Amino acid sequence: MSVLTPPRDTAPTSRFARGPVVLVPALAQLLIWAGAAGVLGLWWADTASVTGTAGWLTGAGRITGLLAGYACAVLVALMARVPLLDHTVGTDRLARWHAMGGRYTVGLALAHALLIVWGSSLTVHSGVVQETTTLVLHYPDMLMATAGFLLLVGTGVVSARAARRRLSYETWHYLHFLTYVALFLAFGHQLSNGADFVGNRTVQLAWYALYVGAGALVAWYRFLLPLRRALRHRLRVVEVHPEAPGVLSVHLTGRRLTELRAESGQFFRWRFLAPGLWWTATPYSLSAPPLPHRLRITVKAAGGHSAALARLRPGTRVWAEGPYGAFTAARRSAPKVLLLAGGVGITPLRALFETLPGEVTLLYRARRPEDLALRGELDAIAAARRAVVHYAVSEPAGTPCPLTARALGRLVPDLAAHDVYVCGPPGMTEAARRALRAAGVPRHRIHHESFDF
Repeated sequence: MSVLTPPRDTAPTSRFARGPVVLVPALAQLLIWAGAAGVLGLWWADTASVTGTAGWLTGAGRITGLLAGYACAVLVALMARVPLLDHTVGTDRLARWHAMGGRYTVGLALAHALLIVWGSSLTVHSGVVQETTTLVLHYPDMLMATAGFLLLVGTGVVSARAARRRLSYETWHYLHFLTYVALFLAFGHQLSNGADFVGNRTVQLAWYALYVGAGALVAWYRFLLPLRRALRHRLRVVEVHPEAPGVLSVHLTGRRLTELRAESGQFFRWRFLAPGLWWTATPYSLSAPPLPHRLRITVKAAGGHSAALARLRPGTRVWAEGPYGAFTAARRSAPKVLLLAGGVGITPLRALFETLPGEVTLLYRARRPEDLALRGELDAIAAARRAVVHYAVSEPAGTPCPLTARALGRLVPDLAAHDVYVCGPPGMTEAARRALRAAGVPRHRIHHESFDF
């Protein structure tokens, strides 16, 4: 049981500053599109004229190649877990940008390869197969680039939603690292064969800076900083405590944990240095406000990794990457808040329930009464801060709360004046978002963050 932290006094709406949460995503998108415009400007400045079918095809191939190369660096930077982006844009939103950009990048790379081969074959009056062989075997760095291209396409295929459903998170995660290999193999041919780079030292240096910068962000935030923090904070398991059928809490202790600057609602990627667990880092939310020497996560046994946590022993070393996510009080813009949880989605909301200031209402949905994890803590928090908690169960003959605008409106008067934090299974969260919009809750006041990345 964590120590309850008294919430701060209710504050007027004007005090809920959301400047960085709104401004940073807009500036990030503006910067990305400005870079794409700069890449197009590079082609424009280096192209005197375009004539004939071959010229148009080759020109289109150059454009798609430049955009694909630029997009690769952007995709790497988006998933470097830079705190400024992660804590304002949000991890899942960055992942959606990355996934959408990945689809465009694979399409651009395919178009680049086809257009360049087609345009070149028309220029030299040879067959497409013969020209492909010539380009791959006789141009500098093209064999490596072809291998990188195939790896990039393969990564795109396994990242497609249909393929993702057939893979475990860990398998997909490690296959995704092949993207870095693909970029390494393909990078050289851009500078040695690209008409916009050959003989232009300034542009070459700018391209190096783009890729080296993106690589440096990944190296620091995804590898070196987690290693440094693991050595500094020395996290260990203290206790594993059952909370509900198939749900358990892992209590951890460490040194100088305030330096992590974790907030309620955020998550870490946890790597437990125990047999069968050390090789993967899995995201779990904090289920209690972080304390100077104590952290806690609450996990449902939904797979091999999460089920194995029940066998953790006190003293097990832990590496924690994070904190990540923007599912925090910084997203709030109104003095009233509804927390809407489904199943184990209660974990980040339990931490927010204790620490969010102002008038807070919690609606917790589960299948059975015994599935209401952390119920004792929730009741204690509600009593301490005079908050309202609604429990909705469907079995046996329980008191379900349909996720409709009418039902939510009856339960929470003036619902449209609330910020709403939603966490639960994908189907439940999507239904809740539709109901909240139908009830008049503005889109910017509906906050949700998933681990579907």
